[in-house]
Amino acid sequence: MPERNPIELEVFRHLFASVPEEMGERLMRSAYSPNIKERRDFSCALFDADGEMLAQAAHIPVHLGSTPMAVRAVIDAFPGELLEDEDADSVYVLNDPYAGGTHLPDITVVQPLYLPGGGPSGGPAFYLANRAHHADVGGISPGSLPISQHIDHEGLRITPRVLDDEAVDWIANSSRTPDERRGDLQAQLAALRVGAERLQAMAARYGLAVLNQRGSDLVAYTERIVRHLIASLPDGVYTFEDVLDDDGFGAVGIKLSCSLRIDGDRACLDFTRSADQVAGPVNAVRAIALSAANYCFRCLLPADLPSNAGLMRPIEVLTRAGSVVDAAYPAPVAGGNVETSQRLVDVVFGALAEVRPGRVPAASCGSMNNITFGGVDDRPGKEGRAFAYYETLAGGVGASPGRGGASALHTHMTNTLNTPIEAFEHAYPVRIARYAIRKHSGGAGQHTGGDGVTRSYQFDAPAMVTLLTDRRTSAPYGLQGGSAGAPGLNTLTDQQHNTDELPGKVTLNLDKGQTLTIHTPGGGGHGQT
Repeated sequence: MPERNPIELEVFRHLFASVPEEMGERLMRSAYSPNIKERRDFSCALFDADGEMLAQAAHIPVHLGSTPMAVRAVIDAFPGELLEDEDADSVYVLNDPYAGGTHLPDITVVQPLYLPGGGPSGGPAFYLANRAHHADVGGISPGSLPISQHIDHEGLRITPRVLDDEAVDWIANSSRTPDERRGDLQAQLAALRVGAERLQAMAARYGLAVLNQRGSDLVAYTERIVRHLIASLPDGVYTFEDVLDDDGFGAVGIKLSCSLRIDGDRACLDFTRSADQVAGPVNAVRAIALSAANYCFRCLLPADLPSNAGLMRPIEVLTRAGSVVDAAYPAPVAGGNVETSQRLVDVVFGALAEVRPGRVPAASCGSMNNITFGGVDDRPGKEGRAFAYYETLAGGVGASPGRGGASALHTHMTNTLNTPIEAFEHAYPVRIARYAIRKHSGGAGQHTGGDGVTRSYQFDAPAMVTLLTDRRTSAPYGLQGGSAGAPGLNTLTDQQHNTDELPGKVTLNLDKGQTLTIHTPGGGGHGQT
């Protein structure tokens, strides 16, 4: 911290960070869906009057670089309205991947906060935002992560607009589970309210001018620490490539490329040599590439460093419009946020391993192992109730230079939890027949990669199921002589106990009594044995 007043700035670091943290607690406790309440698939953040991020809670890393783009999309879409009325209490909503979003189930709400003394030209003093993954927003399959070929097949697309009663009805009625959508949207609004209350109290106690100055000081401090880190790295260009398995429609070995240039106290990550966008839903928008770059460098920095706009000021990210990491409309993008994001981390870490071989782990499982399903419940007391569900599954963590990888963890760009079996089986006509660590799936080496998991779903009602998974043919790489982790495997067992292997990306109509099993990848090993 600056020497002139380090204690005061430390106090304000905690004060700013507490706002999104409290927002997250309110959102989690108020939500309807297990995906938000139990798995905690959401992020909350605070922004200054210019839309620069001041603080983000330690929620979902894939939102690190993308939530600021959502706030910027609102500011750009409503420049006049945001300056006209200091008494305005409007909240804005969006999920459009081509206008600040990531994929359609991630719905972001943004609230401009007006305070006495205001922002520039009488506009908002701050912006509050949260993003939550809604279990269903329409589309051609339940859960809204279909194996699709067009963005319009993936669900409702919301360009920035006011979240009024009409918009709530529109969003809810576009879902297979409208009551759950209403409940989760109300939870997001409740989170904004608690954030606004905390900021109003802070402004009343310290004054808006002090908050603005300390916010600027903290952003500048973070930027200085990032520049110091980069300056400690040897100048040069470091390149790494990997591939996505496939897109579900015939494209295989889809190249992801990162060229990392270190030049003094600045870094540039160049993804422009990655493959062109593909027909299937593994395309990512530019916000995902920003998030991956942000996350990877954040992992090299002190754990208590404030997470704010200063993180990315010394880091340039180059993407090519129309590529698999900067997709253009109407490319489907459901898997870009969950699968391609994980693999972008793999290629950035692969490049960083050449720069700092003693700091970077081998590849982790490299997939969020997504499963979505839906249908109509036929259990007593719940007959005729529509259901839709989404979850990601843990995998193995890559081994580090000094230790083995952990087993059965959600890694890198996801920071969610599993849904407790009791809550899962109460909510859905599906039983968890098996849930276990997938022994010996981690790569060998001086330090062994972590193991993945095995999770089996026995369906007690007919359902449409979609699997959106990767690392089923390309294994998570080892480093420094360590071997790769085991690829994942998806299987389906019928009522006669016949088992067939499934593709990594597939939609199925399952009958009552069938069992779907997902074996997630292990992490890569590190060092020669």
